[in-house]
Amino acid sequence: MKNKTREKILKFVSAALVLALGLVFVIKFGAPGILRLYVEAGMGDFGKSPILYIRPQTEIADPLINDVYLCGLLRYQLPQMEIFLPKEFKVVKELVSKVYYKKRREKNTGAVVYLLHENPDFFVTAFPQVNKSGIKNDYDFIKRVMYARSPDIKNLTDAFFVIMKGVFTPDIGKKTDIKIASFSIADKKGFITYSLDPSGNYFDCNMVTAGGDFFKVYIRDKNASLDIDKLAAIISSIKRI
Repeated sequence: MKNKTREKILKFVSAALVLALGLVFVIKFGAPGILRLYVEAGMGDFGKSPILYIRPQTEIADPLINDVYLCGLLRYQLPQMEIFLPKEFKVVKELVSKVYYKKRREKNTGAVVYLLHENPDFFVTAFPQVNKSGIKNDYDFIKRVMYARSPDIKNLTDAFFVIMKGVFTPDIGKKTDIKIASFSIADKKGFITYSLDPSGNYFDCNMVTAGGDFFKVYIRDKNASLDIDKLAAIISSIKRI
């Protein structure tokens, strides 16, 4: 038993040493090509993680909100936030520390909304080193994440934001039909990553309010009942309480 335990410890230490040496090599000799290969080895190439090759290409600026549709939604009050949603959606309040958008929640195959709220300057406080890149607030942070692309990696800062994009982006459905749009609605601005398909729509909305609060609204709409206009109405209703 002791020998087996010792072998496991040795394997763990060896693996950790190899990873550490690899990271040191990348940092010391981090040419763009090496950095990109290192990131893609962990996050995936275009076939596995196409989101790392896509940047925002369209803008949704102050869309007309369908008040009739909005009045037909149900009000949900959760800790520190309020939002109006269709009654058929299950609502889940999450924390940024939980990787809820990856392997978890697969049992929720129908209509489900995951909500996340963080106080102002959450990201720039969590990652103070980004201040050196001219990032002063959470909107700047999210914008840099959304525009990050694996082919554009030139230094460690670029690699960091590409990794953040891969980690922070949930399942968006059909990999060949993913789009990212910047948006501004009322006192909010941010980015929508989405995929629309008859087999199900996916929306991942990351936004910052004029007061600095960060909200993430991730929707898995397996019934394909929502579109961008309805999503805009939903986003317009979210606020801190």
